[in-house]
Amino acid sequence: MRNCLPLLLLCAGLAPAQEIPKENLTARLKELVSIEGVRDNQLIGYGLVVGLNSTGDHQTTYFSAQSLANMLQQMGVSVNPGLLLVKDTAAVMVTATLPPFAQPGMHIDATASAIGDAQNLQGGTLILTSLKGVDGQVYALAQGAVVTGGFGAGRAGNTEVVNHPTVGRVPAGANVERAAPSITPKGTIRLQLREPDFTTALRISRAINTRFPGTGKPLAVPENSATIGITVPPDYSTRMVEFMADLEDLQVQTDRPARVVINERTGTIVMGKEVRVSPVAIMHGKLTVEIQTTPEVSQPNPLSQGQTVVVPQTNVNAKEEKSKSLVLQQGATVEELVHALGAIGSTPRDVIAILESLRAAGALEADLEVI
Repeated sequence: MRNCLPLLLLCAGLAPAQEIPKENLTARLKELVSIEGVRDNQLIGYGLVVGLNSTGDHQTTYFSAQSLANMLQQMGVSVNPGLLLVKDTAAVMVTATLPPFAQPGMHIDATASAIGDAQNLQGGTLILTSLKGVDGQVYALAQGAVVTGGFGAGRAGNTEVVNHPTVGRVPAGANVERAAPSITPKGTIRLQLREPDFTTALRISRAINTRFPGTGKPLAVPENSATIGITVPPDYSTRMVEFMADLEDLQVQTDRPARVVINERTGTIVMGKEVRVSPVAIMHGKLTVEIQTTPEVSQPNPLSQGQTVVVPQTNVNAKEEKSKSLVLQQGATVEELVHALGAIGSTPRDVIAILESLRAAGALEADLEVI
């Protein structure tokens, strides 16, 4: 058993850091915003995968046999669901994403996921499945060979499974039957920022007004941190596709908040270049307590009335490392912080604890997000 003393952080001189210019990061408008009404739609359906090599659902998954019996009934074959063996058939949920402005005849990918106790969908074929939207309308029909990213092999206790063979893709296996419910932009459009930010919204509006100067009021007006309203110029009233293409190609200087993202389960830390640390002194040391228990057998003398018992022998050792310290100067960057922590032998777990303590002390000029 090992116990570590908490990290000791001594913060000194927490004066505001001097303003340091950030790097100019530009991106196309296409990567920053989406158009209101132009969106994907999720589709879902229930189907069967057939042709499996005895890796399908078992007898206990009754709805698989019932579904197969219903399908055969529609084809003129009457069977008793209780007499069917469905080991070569698996019940699946089929999902797909309908892109905006999708038209009948287009092909999209579908995903089949086992919902029973099937072990493997490898080599199976998805039979005709209706894919519905949230409004209950059928927008696509899916059918085709299921491609899994893994496989399973073996029998009884000698088996080997690679990746996840109970989920597979049907490439271009869904045929669109109904046009997607998308809204065609007309006289006015609204842009939705993927990452809401007031500064970025204002810069996007200025870039649009510079590219499309109007005779009166500005064409683009930021409504809030996430939405920008745009009035289509008269010259583009009949050329909406061209106008949208010109909008998407605009280069905009982006702005984002300083943020540190921590995944404590994996020990992963992601920090942006905008993260800055106020002047701070860090002392890092560790106390390790090791307890070892060794069971020993106590044997009684011959012909005695004693019993054999196990007597535990416990040894306790304590080891304390000398503390290592570092000092970060005014306006230190995240790169300097990481190099300094690595220089004193900090592990990812130590860095997480140090960052949490820095935020508690007010020395970390960034948002700390734990996922």
